[in-house]
Amino acid sequence: MVDVLVILDGASEPLGAEPTSLELACTPALDALAVAGTLSRLRTVAPWLEAGSEAAIPALLGWIPHAPVDRGAVEAAAHGIEPAPGERAWRVDVSTAAGERADAVTTRCAAAELQAGAPRHRVRPLAGHRLLMTGPPPLPAAACRPRLAPWPEGAVPPRLLGRGTVVIGARGAAIGVARLMGAATIVPAGTTGQPGSDLAAKAAAGVTAIEGGAGRVVVHVGGPDEAAHACDRAAKIAAVEQADRDLIASLAAAVRAADGTLRVCPDHGCDPATGAHDAAPVPCLDWSGGDGPATGRRLTERAVAELPVVELAGILQAEAA
Repeated sequence: MVDVLVILDGASEPLGAEPTSLELACTPALDALAVAGTLSRLRTVAPWLEAGSEAAIPALLGWIPHAPVDRGAVEAAAHGIEPAPGERAWRVDVSTAAGERADAVTTRCAAAELQAGAPRHRVRPLAGHRLLMTGPPPLPAAACRPRLAPWPEGAVPPRLLGRGTVVIGARGAAIGVARLMGAATIVPAGTTGQPGSDLAAKAAAGVTAIEGGAGRVVVHVGGPDEAAHACDRAAKIAAVEQADRDLIASLAAAVRAADGTLRVCPDHGCDPATGAHDAAPVPCLDWSGGDGPATGRRLTERAVAELPVVELAGILQAEAA
């Protein structure tokens, strides 16, 4: 028996009068699971943490951070970079003069300037607006210039997982957290974490892991969150629809054949109107292979709005006691 988790990063949104992206998206595969499954309202971000993948993904994998997570350590692990003894890693975000996320060209220029100002450290551009700096502490003053935002040092996820847990995604928070926690990881070719990433490749990797006897399979989809950060609602809806079309149906068939369980939920919300993360509880779907009559029930924020909030932190703390 296998437990499968699909993380639709940032897919949830604040609920208002207007339909959310999950409500507007055409998701026939998810809809079919929702009528036979169980919907819940899950708080994935502990109250003492700010909303973000580095806070929510560890919780979904089984660890509640006691403090903000060290994003430098996560990014280094995601990209297979091991700081030398006595060194550490920092993630540095690059913004434009208007305060928006920098594009790849601007980020590469910022990396060259930062490297020149911190010759004892190594600076690597990552995807989008992200840089990774490694070297001896403390953080160089050059990393604190205008338009550069270094993430503070923080908690590092512990190695709580075994190789029976397989996490599939692009090189980013999910893969970095999974590697730090000891899980096996797969980064299929063509996966970027952006809208339009090759989700069929993730589905194929997930099916192979299920058929290969993995006890737990986690598939991360970053497109909805990245589209919301860009304030592009249409792209966010398209990213959810792509996940439904290219990923959910294949995984559901494999889960049914393996007599397993499937959970689908966002790790947190991200509002495409503002581009900001949201720590509100998210809609969560649990399905165990059954079928049901068409009821119109769907995986949306409105469908779970009247349900009691399930505190993920409380569940994990009780299990650890």
